[in-house]
Amino acid sequence: MRRRSTGQPETPTGMGPHTASIAAGRYVSSASTLGYARGVAAGMAPKARLAVYKVCWNSGCYDADILAAFDAAVADGVDVISLSVGGVVVPYYLDAIAIAAFGAAEAGVFVSASAGNGGPGGLTVTNVAAWMTTVGAGTLDRDFPADVVLGNGKIFPGMSIYSGPGLVPGKLYPLVYAGSEAGDGYSASLCLEGSLDPNFVKGKIVLCDRGINSRTAKGEVVKEEGGIGMILANGVFDGEGLVADCHVLPATAVGATNGDEIRRYIAEARSSKSQATATIVFKGTRLGVKPAPVVASFSARGPNPETPDILKPDVIAPGLNILAAWPDRVGPSGLPSDKRHTEFNILSGTSMACPHVSGLAALLKAAHPEWSPAAIRSALMTTAYSVDNEGKTVRDESTGNTSTVMDFGAGHVHPQNAMDPGLVYDLTMYDYIDFLCNSNYTVKNIEVITRKMADCKGAKRAGHIGNLNYPSLSVVFQQYGKHKMSTHFIRSVTNVGQPNSVYKVTIRPPSGTLVTVQPEELVFRRLGQRLSFLVRVQAVAVRLSAGGSSTRTGAIIWSDGKHTVTSPLVVTMQQPL
Repeated sequence: MRRRSTGQPETPTGMGPHTASIAAGRYVSSASTLGYARGVAAGMAPKARLAVYKVCWNSGCYDADILAAFDAAVADGVDVISLSVGGVVVPYYLDAIAIAAFGAAEAGVFVSASAGNGGPGGLTVTNVAAWMTTVGAGTLDRDFPADVVLGNGKIFPGMSIYSGPGLVPGKLYPLVYAGSEAGDGYSASLCLEGSLDPNFVKGKIVLCDRGINSRTAKGEVVKEEGGIGMILANGVFDGEGLVADCHVLPATAVGATNGDEIRRYIAEARSSKSQATATIVFKGTRLGVKPAPVVASFSARGPNPETPDILKPDVIAPGLNILAAWPDRVGPSGLPSDKRHTEFNILSGTSMACPHVSGLAALLKAAHPEWSPAAIRSALMTTAYSVDNEGKTVRDESTGNTSTVMDFGAGHVHPQNAMDPGLVYDLTMYDYIDFLCNSNYTVKNIEVITRKMADCKGAKRAGHIGNLNYPSLSVVFQQYGKHKMSTHFIRSVTNVGQPNSVYKVTIRPPSGTLVTVQPEELVFRRLGQRLSFLVRVQAVAVRLSAGGSSTRTGAIIWSDGKHTVTSPLVVTMQQPL
C-alpha cells in the first residue's frame, strides 16, 4: 500500500477494498450485506498477489498521482493494473490515464479500465485508448426485490437492501410526493437537505425523484424530517434500471415509468380529497432472475468519442449489485451518519465491472505467461457472448429493448472459453504508434504518449487506422453524396489452440452491406503461427438527415469445430452537416 505523508491509505468511501476484493479477494464463507446475498464470496483470482496504489483523495484524483502509481506498479513488476477511475474524453496526448497505460502496456502489463457510468446515452464511454481494455457493466441473475403496494391494489416492482426496523406487514401508510406541495419546489422533489417540510412528511412514505444528491442521502433527509419510508423514482434519463442501495430507512427504487404511475396515483387522490397510501414489501434475495445478463442502465455506451474506428467498450462484466469487501469504519450507505458495520457491501458501477476483468486477466496471464496484454484482451473479446439466459440477444436495462455492440462491445466475458480461445489478435507497441500516426497526431503529440522518440515513417504501410490488429472491426462512412462506399481491413491471427488446425470463416454482414473475406480458410501447421486475412466491406448510402447517422452490426467468425473466434463488425453511415 503506497501512501502519502498525510491522508489515509483507503478512500473514505470504501471503494478501494471493494474493487480490490472483486479482483483478488480470498474465499469467505457466509458473506452477506445485512443478510442479503448470503453465500461464499471470492474474487476472480483468489490466489493472486495484490498491490494497491492510492491515487484519489477527498479533493479528487490527480493526474500526477495516477502517472506515479502506474509507474510504481510497473517498477514493482505487476502483471495487471485495474483502474476504476475515469474522466472526460480528450485527445490521448492530453489524457494522463492513456499516457500512463501506454507505458504499462509497453512493459507487458494488462490494463483494464472502467467504461464510466454516464449511460444510457451514446458517446458516453471513457478510457477509450486502444491499448487499454474498456469494461462496461452487466447484471447478474440475482436481485433484491422490494415492491411498492399502493392503496388501490397496484403493485410496482422495486429494489432495495434494508434490514432495519421495518413497516408493519399489511399496513398501508400515507403516501406523498415530495415535489407536490408544502416544500421547496424542485429541491423538495429531489429530497435535498433542508427542502422538506417536517409537517408534510412526518409519519408518511415520501416519493423522491432521483438526481443531484446520492440515493441514500435522500432517505436520510426523509428520515430526519420524520418520514417513515421512501420511494425513489428514476427520471426519464435513468430509464427502468434499478440499483439496490443500503438505505437508512425502509426504502425502495422504482423505474421511470412506474414512478410516473405512482405520482399519478398521488395526484388523483389529492384531487379527490382522499389520502394516497402505500407500503413497501421487502422480499430478500432472489436468484435465477431472467433475463440475465442485461446491460446496466448506467453503463457508458459507444461510439468511441475520440476514435470511432475502435469499438468501445470492449466487453461487459458483472457490475450491478456486486457484493465485495467493505471497511468497518464506513457505514454501508456511505453516509457519515450511518454507524452500522458490515464486512461486505453491495455496490454498482463500471468500477465493479472493471476488477472482474482484471482478475480474469490475472488468471489468463498465469495460465499463459507468454501472452501479451493484447492477446489477453483478444481472448476475452473473441470468446465473449451476447445471448442471455433466455436465448435472446442481451437487453438494455434502461429500455428493456435489445442492446447493441455500442452497449456491450464484443459481449459479456466468458472466463472458461477465454482460457482456450484458439486464435488471438496480437499487437506490438509499434502497431499502436502506427495507429497514432494514422490518427493524424503529430510526432510531438505521439511522443507525449510514448515518452520517447517516435517514428511515423512506417505508418503508411499499416494503411488506415482501422487496420490496427484489433479484435473488433469498425468503420465510419461519410456519405458526402456518394452512393457506394467501400473499405478494407487487414487482420492477423496467431494460433494458440492446436498445432494442426483449419479455421473456416462465417460472415454475418451488417444489413445493407456486402462483406467478403480472403482467404476463407486459414490452415495452421504449428502453435504460434500467424496468418493474415483481408476483409472487404461495401456499403450503399442510406437516407439520413444532415448530421444524422445509422449504425449496423455483423460479425466475422472463425471456427475449427472446437474454437469459435468472433469479431464484431460495425458499419456506421454518417451524413455530414
